[in-house]
Amino acid sequence: MALPTGIKAPDFKLFNSEKKEVSLSDFKGNHNVIIHFFPAAFTGTCTEQLCNMRDNLNYYTGLGCVVLGISVDMLFSLAEFKKQQNYNFDLLSDFNKEVSKAYDMLQENFAFGMKGVSKRGAFVIDKEGTIVYSEETANPGVQVSFDAIKAAVEKLK
Repeated sequence: MALPTGIKAPDFKLFNSEKKEVSLSDFKGNHNVIIHFFPAAFTGTCTEQLCNMRDNLNYYTGLGCVVLGISVDMLFSLAEFKKQQNYNFDLLSDFNKEVSKAYDMLQENFAFGMKGVSKRGAFVIDKEGTIVYSEETANPGVQVSFDAIKAAVEKLK
């Protein structure tokens, strides 16, 4: 079960697809943060999830939000995924699975015998670092609720 609302979001430092370190604390006091956890680059539901954020990024940035995507894929794979899909936000590699574990978003058993991928879910974190929205889909083939994410962000205005 994903971390609940009302608690401080665990800080992290991960590398993005441009090999630059990104920390949650980089945004504290200045931006709300939307984190999308996703199981694997280049897969249908994951691509749809991130394309929705790409296509609506101006809406979210207009409300003072930064969008981040996190998976256990290597940063090199994420770089190619970002390039192919023209994503306009950071994709972060949680290759060591530490952030997925910290947010209780690590799925131990996935499909085809694969183990240890990020669950599908989303978090909205306010400027002070508190989780104000938390979602984990029960099935990785089920999409997150974009309407609920938008509603959570609207409340932060």
